[in-house]
Amino acid sequence: MSARQSVLKQVSDSLVSTGLYSKPAALAMLARQFVGFGPHLPDPEKALRQPEGLVGRCGSLNVPTMVAAYAKGLYPLEKKWWAPAERAVSFPENVRISQRVWRLLQTQAYGVTFDADFAAVLRGCAPEAAVAEAFIALHQGGYAHSVEVWDRSGCLAGGLFGLSVGHAFFSEGLFSRERDAANVGFVTLSCHLQHWGFKLNDGKRMAGHLSQLGFVVVPRFAFNGLLSKAILTPTRVGKWSVETGLDAARWNPKYVGTGKATAGSRLRDRVTLRPSG
Repeated sequence: MSARQSVLKQVSDSLVSTGLYSKPAALAMLARQFVGFGPHLPDPEKALRQPEGLVGRCGSLNVPTMVAAYAKGLYPLEKKWWAPAERAVSFPENVRISQRVWRLLQTQAYGVTFDADFAAVLRGCAPEAAVAEAFIALHQGGYAHSVEVWDRSGCLAGGLFGLSVGHAFFSEGLFSRERDAANVGFVTLSCHLQHWGFKLNDGKRMAGHLSQLGFVVVPRFAFNGLLSKAILTPTRVGKWSVETGLDAARWNPKYVGTGKATAGSRLRDRVTLRPSG
């Protein structure tokens, strides 16, 4: 059995065990969770084949609408709602850590912070203007978060940002100015997401850099079923910060509970780097 087949079997087993392996069950759970929350949104299961994944036009992108849309499996692009037939999804236990990234973590080559400079990360990722404006409001509301990766001189070497709804995270963009900087940030974030009980990280459509991090392709219906389970947990709203008790250099994704910092760890020095200016 290939790695992808193994992951999809885990998805299938999870849907069966929770009674979500039917469209009515999954959509009913979504409806119960978000009834009356935000304006009417289109059904992701009615997405077009051409253009693939198009569901409808966006109206407002205010905070309630965005949270409700993402919880339903939709995301905005070019003033339209999209729900691709296949989603790129990362599960914390299947995160892939390359030897180079592991060495960068071990040698403390970068410092990592959360929500220290959301605007700078947003500029680095350069999303379209309407989405950027919406995410600034989401960040101010405590739903959107940034991961900053600093080099030893205190300059921003890379980062990523995304949205948290329930126990689901939605990665919107990442960038690197130095090799593998964003990957170090992603692994650090994933270590925290597992520690906090998050079930999945959505990357929208599969791209080469996502597969290198361990993202796999999941059919839309299976994604929406897993999402409907993940959003039942209250959202971790508010400013996020790197926990000094966690050390991504000691994290083994396959084993929940690993990644604890030791008494002799210099983690505190590593995660509190700030821009020199």
